[in-house]
Amino acid sequence: MTITELLVALLAIFAAAKLFGELARRIGQPAVLGEMVGGIVIGVSGLHLIDAHSSLIHVLSELGVLLLLFLIGLDTDIHRLLAVGRASAAVAVAGVLLPFATGYGVGALFALPTTISVFLGASLTATSVAITARVLSDLGQLKSDESQVILGAAVIDDILGLVLLTLVSAMAAGRKITMIGAGRTFGIAFGFVAVAIAAGTILAPRLIALTTRLRITRALFFTSIMFAFALAYLADLAGSAVIIGAFAAGLALARTDRARDIEREVYPIAQFFIPIFFVSVGAAVDLKQLNPFNPASRQFLVIGLLLALAAIAGKLVAGFTAFAGRPLRRIVIGVGMIPRGEVGLIFAQLGLTAGLLSAGLYSSVALMVMVTTFVAPPLLRVMLTPETPDEASTLSDVVTETMSDVAEKEIAEELRQ
Repeated sequence: MTITELLVALLAIFAAAKLFGELARRIGQPAVLGEMVGGIVIGVSGLHLIDAHSSLIHVLSELGVLLLLFLIGLDTDIHRLLAVGRASAAVAVAGVLLPFATGYGVGALFALPTTISVFLGASLTATSVAITARVLSDLGQLKSDESQVILGAAVIDDILGLVLLTLVSAMAAGRKITMIGAGRTFGIAFGFVAVAIAAGTILAPRLIALTTRLRITRALFFTSIMFAFALAYLADLAGSAVIIGAFAAGLALARTDRARDIEREVYPIAQFFIPIFFVSVGAAVDLKQLNPFNPASRQFLVIGLLLALAAIAGKLVAGFTAFAGRPLRRIVIGVGMIPRGEVGLIFAQLGLTAGLLSAGLYSSVALMVMVTTFVAPPLLRVMLTPETPDEASTLSDVVTETMSDVAEKEIAEELRQ
């Protein structure tokens, strides 16, 4: 991609994100829903202004997810997250087993090979924490008990999903999977999260204290970003996901006395990258592969719809397994776990690259991702009443602070130094 092609793509992405995001707000829906619709309009199913499979667009969108999860971690109270840990674990495990079984059943119903059926089941397991977290943030609901259960379960889901992705990839490559090997993969993934949060919680206050003493312009911003990127990199080395590392970095820095300042520093740059992800999710959907009037594609449309129903039902049922010793709106938890987003698309792309999925089956998985991604935001909007400004989450408060206010604070800080 040349620089001019990138500029055109970014122009289309930001125009679609802001135009359709604002239209969604005007009709009482979360902006993220409009951003994904905008992606469909400018993507492969519409104007072909961007290629969602471009490696550069993919990298920029992944940076958006990383920064979003970092901000979500900053706005998450780890004590409250741990307080609903048992409920989150129950929802996560049920939310993996049930969709996996039903997805495998859809493949078996159409007499697909066992490996492909296993792959279809695995593609239904993980939850897109980025999409649900964005909606909860827009509604000022990040600090509710239900949101904490959803975030905790989604993180566990992502880890389990990535482990399954690793195992299925090995199967696709013809390697034999053993119980010891699978157990080692699970242990590494969960062990990293525990170690990262524990070590980060000890190191973060010292790191921030050191930063405060440095006479470097925007030292807090760069130190925080470097901390997030470092944990994300280490997460990837450990066989986990970069977004899990970024979330762990946010959790660690949230316990420092500069957490709000870090949010104000990071938020403006994050708003450049975050819309790229949500628009690219919509842009990747190819509706032409699911034409109901074409006999060759009709079967894939049916498979996609059945996968979507299985994915939705599995997560809804999983939501009712949440027991935290306090009243919980379990239907909200179930709905919050529905989106598959980027994780489902990663599964689909892997299956296509490995030769497990035909173009038609890839479109079936993409349809499942699209339906689950689009159905959750409006349902959450109906179920959850946006908080008043005084009660809204920290991340929502950050939006209200103007760029001029931030600039004035930076100038005053530099003059003071």
